[in-house]
Amino acid sequence: QVQLVESGGGLVQAGGSLRLSCAASGRTFSLYAMGWFRQAPGKEREFVAAISSNGLLTYYADSVKGRFTISRDNAKNTVYLQMNSLKPEDTALYYCAQRIGGGNVKSPHAYLYWGQGTQVTVSS
Repeated sequence: QVQLVESGGGLVQAGGSLRLSCAASGRTFSLYAMGWFRQAPGKEREFVAAISSNGLLTYYADSVKGRFTISRDNAKNTVYLQMNSLKPEDTALYYCAQRIGGGNVKSPHAYLYWGQGTQVTVSS
């Protein structure tokens, strides 16, 4: 059984930084692409970033490009999201997810396993 556990969320002022972590267990982590999504109250879950299984390919939403960086450490079964220059509109519950195979890397339907989420709140 796959388990994904996010950590690193919190309250930060605008312009600040946070690093989210997602620890995975249950499947060979290095075989699967990983993604980060977020959901703000009253809004749909949206794509933030994704990374290929070997870490060579990364994808970002336009809203976070240049501010967020996704990375992974396959030896530690962990994926990270470094978030810099945070804005109040980045406030959301952030989820990591493990991709199941094909499909649009930016679509939540391409991911089978999800964590419980970690809250990020950015104050103005």
